[in-house]
Formats: sequence, C-alpha cells, structure tokens
Amino acid sequence: MPQMAPLNWLILAILFTLIFLIFNVLNYFVFKYEIKSFKTIKTPITITWKW
Repeated sequence: MPQMAPLNWLILAILFTLIFLIFNVLNYFVFKYEIKSFKTIKTPITITWKW
C-alpha cells in the first residue's frame, strides 16, 4: 500500500542504523591490541665509599 511506504522506510532506516551501531560496538570491543611489555633490567647501584 502506498500509504504505508513512509512507515516502511522509517523502519528500514531504524533497522539499518541499529545494525550499523551493533556492528561498530562489536568491532570496538572485540579488537585487542598487542600488549608490549617493556622489561627494563635494573642494575644495582654500588656505591664505593672512599674515606
């Protein structure tokens, strides 16, 4: 029916918007960065006292 066409377009727009938002949210939370661990070697400071 032509009278219902605007309602169908509105439902389609809302549906595509929701799918787009869900897709983006899932991609945001699923993506994981590689955690780079920087291991620094601590050298003990040896102080030689010269009296």
